[in-house]
Amino acid sequence: MTKTAFLRSWATQLTIGAFLLMAGTGLMLFFEFEDGLTAVVHQWLSWFFLIGAGAHIFVNFKPFKSRLKSRWGVAFTTIFAAVFVLSCFSWGMITGPQLERPIEEALVFAPLSALAAVTKNQPDVIIAKLAGQGIVATPEQSIYDVVKKTGIDENILLGIIFLPGGETLAAK
Repeated sequence: MTKTAFLRSWATQLTIGAFLLMAGTGLMLFFEFEDGLTAVVHQWLSWFFLIGAGAHIFVNFKPFKSRLKSRWGVAFTTIFAAVFVLSCFSWGMITGPQLERPIEEALVFAPLSALAAVTKNQPDVIIAKLAGQGIVATPEQSIYDVVKKTGIDENILLGIIFLPGGETLAAK
């Protein structure tokens, strides 16, 4: 089997399957249904779409090239390339994804007593939630400090503190 025949045997099917996955998870994200692993699946499994599409383009390069030369091919390629370049700038807008990292870092480096205030609890409630999972901490410590001391992932610790029923997260 030649390299092209091998690629042709799976490229289109992978592209179709991954497209359906990306379309489904993309729609869910668009309509802000972000429960579960929707965003993680969309971000990480999009690599399969890229691999499939790349292989599909490779084995169909001549038709692909001729399509790009058509009036519609030039128009759509130009439009989407411009949208891509323009999307790299915020244009003064503040977006949720821009805020996620600084907010998470603020939570991770803040003392647990500050997280208690954010969750409208007393520090001893937060310390007790962690202790219920066998995690010893003080109100002056941060999530970062606890991660360094215990090796427990910061998301698990934040889940214990912030999520309803989070007190069972460390056991999962």
